[in-house]
Amino acid sequence: MQFIKLIQLKYLVILIFLFSSIFYSCRDNTIITDPSVKLDFSVDTLMFDTVFTEIGSTTKHFKVYNRQSGPLNIEKIFLAGGSDSNYRLNIDGVEDYNLENIVIRPKDSLFVFVEVTVDPTNINTPMVVQDSVVFITNSNLQDIDLVAFGQDYHLINGQYVNTQTWINDKPYLVYNSMAVDTGQTLTIEEGCQIHFHHNSSLFVLGSLVVNGSLDEPVVFQGDRLESLYDDVPGQWGYIHLVSGSHDNEIDYAIIKNSIIGIQVDTFLNNSPTLRITNTRVENMNAVGIFAQGAIIHAENCLFTNCGQYALALTIGGDYQFYHCTIGNYWSYSNRVTPSLVLNDYYTDIYGVIQKREITNAYFGNCIIYGSNESEIVIDDEEFQGGINYRFDHCVLRTDPEMVLYEDRFISCIVNSDPLFADEFNNNFELDSLSVARDAGDHVISQFIPNDILGVSRLDDAGPDIGAFERLENR
Repeated sequence: MQFIKLIQLKYLVILIFLFSSIFYSCRDNTIITDPSVKLDFSVDTLMFDTVFTEIGSTTKHFKVYNRQSGPLNIEKIFLAGGSDSNYRLNIDGVEDYNLENIVIRPKDSLFVFVEVTVDPTNINTPMVVQDSVVFITNSNLQDIDLVAFGQDYHLINGQYVNTQTWINDKPYLVYNSMAVDTGQTLTIEEGCQIHFHHNSSLFVLGSLVVNGSLDEPVVFQGDRLESLYDDVPGQWGYIHLVSGSHDNEIDYAIIKNSIIGIQVDTFLNNSPTLRITNTRVENMNAVGIFAQGAIIHAENCLFTNCGQYALALTIGGDYQFYHCTIGNYWSYSNRVTPSLVLNDYYTDIYGVIQKREITNAYFGNCIIYGSNESEIVIDDEEFQGGINYRFDHCVLRTDPEMVLYEDRFISCIVNSDPLFADEFNNNFELDSLSVARDAGDHVISQFIPNDILGVSRLDDAGPDIGAFERLENR
């Protein structure tokens, strides 16, 4: 009898073990459906940082982790770009751009291999080839960004650069911004094409020298080269001349389609923080030139189509603009700010007004016009008495009461349309009937005899106001 009881006990233990195994096995194989549970990844961006110099493919991989104590079902893994993507996926040996119902066991992972193919010899190949791998798990959407460089470019990826010269052998692509280090000089020669990825900027702690030419200007723009993006603002950040930067020179450049064209911070000596000549600054989300207590000398420049200010010359400084055209006909939204603002104070963190004197703000032979009723604001802490500003032989759109300050407005033409050739297509040359024709000051033009396009101002009855000299049949 005792022997029989021992056998029964033995079988009972076995049954308990079997039931326990089945129970825990069932529990471990129950797929977790809690929407708060997500996947983990080995990277958030898979970057193919090889610049392609010939047609070909390259492959990289990342891992997908299930950190949970139960299995997870990935409802869908797919390329956002679909079957037209430059990328291809291989997930645990299965090649496709769209896979469904992939289970990862508890505390396990899977490999995702990504291959990209580009053709750098094809002019239609994007500069940056982007896509993403999308994961849907328990109705959660997660993704891994894919970034490859589609052509043969100089890549500057989040770098500080020392003294060097860029030549026009192939374009330059700035990714994750860049900086010119303190005490260093970046020189950019004629014809160079500088492209910035979304939100990337150029920070200058040392000096920037841009040596463009009439026939081969240096171009700063975004990295979307499709014709659709030719004139779309806000595609990249800005050129920032940081406080302490000095002796910056920009000649014959085109700076377009960014958030701010150039930000110029406080000067630390008596030399111009920026000397800018023969340059177009156009299509900015916010500001063409945003100066904060800087020294700027500008000649033969066009500042146009900015969502806020074409020129914001603030918290003091010294500014001289000769033969410049400021034409602001921004059409992407309702612009309520003027094209030009001069400001000589700020409010500190304690709410106290701090005066920063504008020692000089001179505009000679300039056009300041646009679609607003008044395109000039003098934001003076002393209410029209403290800023030393002067408009000399200019065409202006402004409040007529401003010109009562006769010593500030010399031979100016007020609220008379300058008649640009086609301002809505960024053509700011003058019509034959423009009031700006032959109305400039001869003395100023003697020092700047040619316009932004190289046309002489000294060959007819008088110099035209603005950056462009009217030339019949140009």
